[in-house]
Formats: sequence, structure tokens, C-alpha cells
Amino acid sequence: MAMVRITIDCYPTTAMKVSAQRKAKNDAYNVDHYEKSIELVRITISPQCTLHPIGGAKAMSDTPWYETFFGDDYLRIYSPFLPAERTDKEVDNIISLLQLPPGSAILDLCCGYGRHAIPLAQHGYEMTGLDLSKKFLQLAQEDAEAKGVKIRWRCNHMKNIPFEEAFDAVINIFTSFGYLEDEEEDLQVLQQVHKALKPEGFFLLDTVLQTRVIRSFAPHSIIHYNDGLIVLEERRIDLPTSRNEVQMTILFPDGKRNEYKQSMRIYTLTELIHMLTAAGLQTQAYYGGLDGSSLTMDSRRLVIVSQKMAAT
Repeated sequence: MAMVRITIDCYPTTAMKVSAQRKAKNDAYNVDHYEKSIELVRITISPQCTLHPIGGAKAMSDTPWYETFFGDDYLRIYSPFLPAERTDKEVDNIISLLQLPPGSAILDLCCGYGRHAIPLAQHGYEMTGLDLSKKFLQLAQEDAEAKGVKIRWRCNHMKNIPFEEAFDAVINIFTSFGYLEDEEEDLQVLQQVHKALKPEGFFLLDTVLQTRVIRSFAPHSIIHYNDGLIVLEERRIDLPTSRNEVQMTILFPDGKRNEYKQSMRIYTLTELIHMLTAAGLQTQAYYGGLDGSSLTMDSRRLVIVSQKMAAT
């Protein structure tokens, strides 16, 4: 695939960079804010981009968004951003954070197509992958078999983990927490994690940092892929519920159009620590990424390592 330049444009400094005449002709003006070479797309974030109202997304289907979002379109959109080199580094970091010997039993909660579970199994860990997507689990099973590793796969909702005191660690990676309707359901997930862990087992949670999401918030973006695919996103943050709402429109080169909604609760560190404690999980450390970097207001990620509390 040919190298192209990925350019992310943002504002409000736009007005200082564009002449009044140009601004009058084109309200979708942009200022180059960040760019780096990557193999796939060009991204533009603009204040003037008309998409369908986010509020209308609910009408498309009463099915929870996460039951339909993770399929072929997801793979086509996100796979280019997840090269093997990135996954290898993340797996090395997970191993470093958990400090568990090979042979330890690990549950990859919301494992998807096995992006982390399979290489962890290759490192000698006894892996179980749980996900709601039958398609992703089928892909994961085929990939694991092709690579000669044995992994136990389970198709279950994250609120229903069918194991008790079975794992030395549970991992939840790449922003897979906060999808459910409310805090009570998210707490249910953490209680299920507690149930699935062996005494003093670890839970590794990798999610977005709320302050970063808010400070870098852009209401619109357009992503152009090399193959002609275009992805339009309209975003808003619902402040009363702290949910990041995304309306995604995918435009295919042949004229086909697919639409999806995403909705995720973005928790603060304090909120997550309280929820983990309520579920019987004691926070041991927190970081600004899987690499163990210090957490700051500008960290891209929030990674928390907690441990199952001893019974009293």
C-alpha cells in the first residue's frame, strides 16, 4: 500500500490563519494542527460538516449499538490503524504491567478477533477470550488455529462471565468499558470480573481519559481511505451522563452508505476507582498508557491495575 499523509486539521485558531475572503468562500476552513506519515488515510476535523442528527440514530434500531457495530465495516475502518507492530508492543506492555509468569490463566474480556489474546497465548499464557460478536470469535478461532495456539473462546455478554475464581488476571483493552446503558450495568461488569478472578487476581483496564477527550474534542471529522472509502463522524458529549456520542456515516466507493451509532460513558479516574472498590477490586496503580507512562491531563489513555481484595 502506498504511503500517504494523514493530516488532522482543527480550530479555533483557524481565523488567524485564513483570510477573510477565503473564509467567506469556504466556511469549512482548516488549520494544519498535526500530521504524521501513516499508511492509510487523511483525516480532516472541521467545524462545518453536516451529517444526520445524533438524536436520530436511536431510531435506526432498538438493538444496542455494540451488537451491530463490530463487524466487517469495523474491521475495514480500524484494522489499518492497528498494525502488528502496535499489537506486539501492547502485548509486551500488558505482560510487563501484570508481571505474571507464563502458564498463568488470563481472560481477555471483550477480546474481539483475538488481537491480544492470540499473541499472549504465543507467549505461553493460558488464554480465554470472551466476546459478544460471533463473527469476531470465529475469526479469532481461525487465526489461533492457523498460528498453532489453543485458546478457549466464549460468546457471552460482558455482564455474564461464566467463570468463577478461574483467572489470575482479567484484561479489558482498547476502550471496551462504558458501553452499557448506565453506571449500574457497568458496575455489574466489574462484579463479574471480581467473580471470575482467583483470590488476589489482577484486573487490567485500558480506556480513554476523560480530560483528554474533552480537551481535544472535535465535533466533526472526515476520514479518507486510499481505496476511496470515506468515514464521516459527528460527535457530541452529553454532559449530564458523561457519554461520548458518535454518529458515523460510511460512504463506499460504489455509492453504498452505512450508518452506525456509538455511545460510551467516559469515566474519570476517581469514578473508576470508586466503582472498582465497590466491586471488591482495590486499585494498585494507574498510568497514562499501557507503556506504564505517568498519568497526566494530556495522557491519551487511562490504564488501571486493580486486584481482587482478600475476603474478610
